[in-house]
Amino acid sequence: MFWAVQGMAAELSTGALLQSKIKGSGTQISMLIASNSGSFSKKARGKITFQCTEGLLIDEAIKNAIASGEGQLVLLQSEGMDSAGDVVSIFKFEWTIKVKQNRR
Repeated sequence: MFWAVQGMAAELSTGALLQSKIKGSGTQISMLIASNSGSFSKKARGKITFQCTEGLLIDEAIKNAIASGEGQLVLLQSEGMDSAGDVVSIFKFEWTIKVKQNRR
């Protein structure tokens, strides 16, 4: 599987989790990727599943953004696994989040 496809799937797994947590906060918060990196440990063949399990980091960043009114950085990792459960790639995305200001 081409590396760009893996990167997009990995980004989706971190971004969807972040977006879900933002929606659950009840606060309007913007999100944007500041940087990313990826490493590959095995040729990706067949069905590859990406998973981000860092919801607690997101919860803390959202809490800090709301309390301080300042932007926050949160580094989220997504692991790509093949059908045998072997890790084929790891991607890291540094997301920035900030509470949206009410504009009139």
